[in-house]
Amino acid sequence: MSLNLPWIDTDDPLAPFPDARKALREPDGLLAFGGDLSPQRLLRAYRHGIFPWYGPGQPILWWSPDPRAVLFPERLHVSRSLRRTLRRGRFRVSFDRAFDAVTGACAEPRAGQDGTWITPEMRAAYGRLHRLGAAHSVEVWYGDELAGGLYGVAIGRVFFGESMFSRRSDASKVALVHLAHTLRVWGYGLIDAQIRSAHLERLGVEAVPRGRFLELLDRWCEQPGHPPPWTPADASPAL
Repeated sequence: MSLNLPWIDTDDPLAPFPDARKALREPDGLLAFGGDLSPQRLLRAYRHGIFPWYGPGQPILWWSPDPRAVLFPERLHVSRSLRRTLRRGRFRVSFDRAFDAVTGACAEPRAGQDGTWITPEMRAAYGRLHRLGAAHSVEVWYGDELAGGLYGVAIGRVFFGESMFSRRSDASKVALVHLAHTLRVWGYGLIDAQIRSAHLERLGVEAVPRGRFLELLDRWCEQPGHPPPWTPADASPAL
C-alpha cells in the first residue's frame, strides 16, 4: 500500500478499528487495511460505521465514506410505475429463504464490469453471519425464478445493506420496498446504503454527514432487533 493507512492486526480478533472520522477524504472514506472477515470483526466494524470493500488480489480495505447514504424506512419513495408493478402482483417476496443464492447473484459481474468485489471469501464471510442470524436476504421470485433481491447485516434496529441485483425489471426495487416496509413496521431506524447513487436517491436515499450517521448508530444499534429468521410484514407495502 502506498497510502499511510493503519494496519488491522490479522492475528488479534479484538484489534480495534481507527475512529471512522479519521478516514481519508481521497479516496473518500478509506480508513484502514488488513484484519480478516471473522463475524466478530465484521459486526464490530458495522457497529462503528465501517465496512469492507476491496477487489481480488487486494488486502482487505475498510471504509467509512462521508457523507453516508441512508434510507429512513418511512421516507422510501415509491414511484407511480413501481406502485403499478407492486399492484400487479407478478412477484412473490420472501426473506431468508435463499441467502446463498442471493449473494451468488449479487456476485455475478454486471454489464460493463470485468469482475466483482464480492469474492468467494466475502460470500463465505456473510454466509457465516447469516447462519448466526446477523445477515439477512430478501428474495423476489417470478414463479420459481429468483428474479431479484438484496442482502445485508442487521445490528439492533439498523440494516446495513450490502448489495442488490435484478434479473427482471423492478425486481431489486420490489425487494427494497418490502424490506423498508417491514423494517418500518418493526420500528427500525435506518437502512445504510453506504454510497450515494442516482438510482438510490430516486428511491428516497439521503446523504447524511458521517458524524450524524455515527450518532444514529449509537441510538439505533442499541435497540433490540427483530429475531431471526425474518419474514416480510403481512400488510402490502406502498399500495
